[in-house]
Amino acid sequence: MRGRTVLVTGSTGGIGKETARGLAALGATVVLVGRDPDRAGAAVRDLASGGARVSAVVADITRLTGLRELADRVAERFDRLDVLVNNLGGMVDRRRLTADGVEATFAANVLAPYALTCLLLRRLRAAPSARVVNLTGGLPGGALDPDNLQGERRYLGWRFSQYNHAKTALMAMSLRFASRVRGSGVTVNVAYPGHAYTPGNRALPAAAFPYLYRPAVPLLHLLGPRLLDDARRPARSSIHLASSPELAGVTGIYVDARGRRAPWPASVRDERDGDAVWDLCRHLSGLTP
Repeated sequence: MRGRTVLVTGSTGGIGKETARGLAALGATVVLVGRDPDRAGAAVRDLASGGARVSAVVADITRLTGLRELADRVAERFDRLDVLVNNLGGMVDRRRLTADGVEATFAANVLAPYALTCLLLRRLRAAPSARVVNLTGGLPGGALDPDNLQGERRYLGWRFSQYNHAKTALMAMSLRFASRVRGSGVTVNVAYPGHAYTPGNRALPAAAFPYLYRPAVPLLHLLGPRLLDDARRPARSSIHLASSPELAGVTGIYVDARGRRAPWPASVRDERDGDAVWDLCRHLSGLTP
């Protein structure tokens, strides 16, 4: 990875930070992206302590203005971008809209990776062989409802997880993106990290769990560090897609938490569902690759 520039979103903590750490250890120049300046500065100091080339850009990429500002700052600093890791994810307990009028879970998990990849595509194409790695999560692969992508008819919330629904939509968008840029020198693939006891998980309230599981939430928080991997192991699948020489030129694949190729879920391969997700991303962002 020496001589290559990597951008990792949502990388001031958790899996994103460990992904950045792993790629920096391989010799890449890594740019972290986070919303909080203090956390971003602390992450840079931590990762750069061993001499790694790490810097940070502060941006709120759940907003289209934040995405454009980030892309502009990257374009000012770098002539090319070798790897883009769209790691940022998030969920909320009820239907909320961003400043752009987009449902918040869809904005963070689907629209942001789509729009940022479009905005950085020129810099990615300037690299000899660029890679886009999108992270799914939760329990993706369930049925997609093309008429309820933003929870318009029924918001699934935490109990049935709008997050899982959005991560499945991310996979459908990624597969479509891979086909659209095939042959351009840019590959698009999806990694499943597995589960980790990250700061985001630690912050989840009992209301984030189904009713039957809520009495056990305090025990889960107590035993979580022992029962679930820390963020280093779940970062392996995204590091693998971003750096493995054997995947040079390989596009449109999905790998599991161990980096093994896995089949795309049927809902992700469904043409109607894929069209709905793609058209919504294009409409909301005003961008097309």
